[in-house]
Amino acid sequence: MKIVSFEKNGIKGFGAINDEGIIDLTNQIDEAKTLKELIERNLLKDAGEFSGCHPPGIKSEEISFLPVIPNPGKIICVGLNYFDHVNETGRTVGEYPCIFHRYQASQVGHRQPMIRPIVSEHFDFEAEMAVILGGGGRHIDPENALSHIAGYACYNEGTIRDWQGHTSQFAMGKNFLHTGAFGPWMVTADEIPDYKKMNIVMRLNGKEMQRASLKQLIFDIPTLISYVSRALPWEAGDVLVTGTPGGVGFKRNPPVFLKPGDVAEVEISMIGTLINPVADEEKK
Repeated sequence: MKIVSFEKNGIKGFGAINDEGIIDLTNQIDEAKTLKELIERNLLKDAGEFSGCHPPGIKSEEISFLPVIPNPGKIICVGLNYFDHVNETGRTVGEYPCIFHRYQASQVGHRQPMIRPIVSEHFDFEAEMAVILGGGGRHIDPENALSHIAGYACYNEGTIRDWQGHTSQFAMGKNFLHTGAFGPWMVTADEIPDYKKMNIVMRLNGKEMQRASLKQLIFDIPTLISYVSRALPWEAGDVLVTGTPGGVGFKRNPPVFLKPGDVAEVEISMIGTLINPVADEEKK
């Protein structure tokens, strides 16, 4: 099942999406108002049964897409998790994953503009897969970690490179308003029995810039879920962004940065394609 978060006529909701449209699930399953609430209450199976019995009532063109989880408690990101990206940056792989965070205000939904900030033109793309946590918990063993996943989505982990380089910490360059994108929807984990068979591709204005298999992750998803859980508990609706492959813009010769009028796409097999135009921040 594919589940989308959306806004229609100023009202936020969520629903199951297919080729014919959207089956509105808002307040239909135990009065869950958001996808996050649905996951928290362990109602994904109920949502699947409901959507299987009701036709779509909303057309996709009638909505504005929101980030898959508009209000996650945590967005945990992983740096340097593909060898080709490690090599192009001149870094080395450590014994432990490189972990940093994003805030919810830094992301937009499918087809919404990613915003290049006034203070920088070094706006880079990073194609990544996002994992949406279902069952929370702390001290999760790697062998049990996949059972804690609610679903998967695409993520463009837009980065302001010069600000990222201000210090040894990544987070400042990762948290500019509306620079990342999360969507287009969540595919429930039951439809993806083996994420390592999935491929990820990033295109800029139709030109392929990045390509990798998820089996190339240095620290795999169970390891990442387990590692973070040693420090703090995962909660339902939290997001794990798993890292980008090689081919990022700032390491190209000459460098390639996102600019107004560009269209960035992140496609992951078995999920779909996240598409975002690029626009400049408006001066106020």
